[in-house]
Amino acid sequence: MSAPEFDAKTRTELEAAAFRRLVGHLRERTDVQNIDLMNLAGFCRNCLSRWYREEAATQGITIADPDAREIVYGMPYKEWQTKYQAEASPQQKATFSKTNPTH
Repeated sequence: MSAPEFDAKTRTELEAAAFRRLVGHLRERTDVQNIDLMNLAGFCRNCLSRWYREEAATQGITIADPDAREIVYGMPYKEWQTKYQAEASPQQKATFSKTNPTH
């Protein structure tokens, strides 16, 4: 079975909706630390905000890094860090070093 084909507008709308759901899910799951995401999936909220900023740039739109992060986090990054970011455990740091050596 092959994936259905959509016209460009429908595909863009579906991708945008999926992105919004992903961002919403990450905003709700404040218990999931960025290092956990990096260790399991190789990307985190910061990566997602960077990709957003970089894609905006391809459209000639300049978004400052703090603004892109706020789009993903739903609040200023420093506020999110204060409220939700925990110190990474030695095990998390060791896993990160093995799974993301160039990051």
